[in-house]
Amino acid sequence: MKKLHASGEDYLEAVLVLQKEKGMVRSVDVSRHLDVSKPSVCHAVATLKEGGFLTMDEDSFLHLTDVGREVAEKTYEKHCFFTRLLVEAGVEPKTAEQDACRMEHAISDDSFQKIKSGLKDK
Repeated sequence: MKKLHASGEDYLEAVLVLQKEKGMVRSVDVSRHLDVSKPSVCHAVATLKEGGFLTMDEDSFLHLTDVGREVAEKTYEKHCFFTRLLVEAGVEPKTAEQDACRMEHAISDDSFQKIKSGLKDK
């Protein structure tokens, strides 16, 4: 699987979250959700389509491929986990959300699974 940059993971995660909320997702929805410009989304979508993570139908709706969904779900799982962990530790929710967004990209899958299972055992 092609390695994605953090921003690519963020775009896939946004498509996943928006699909859960609205069902169908267009680039403009991603632009609003991530608070980025439409040209930035267009560029990211083109790159993600090229990498096989995303498709766009004739009505301009975005769809995650199986690989794209897997990346998005892993990223989203880490995001939720770290946000919850930080909030439970007393971090203000907005800060926890921002920090979780950085942590989800920095940690390897192996380390994440070990932290997750280590905390489950306590």
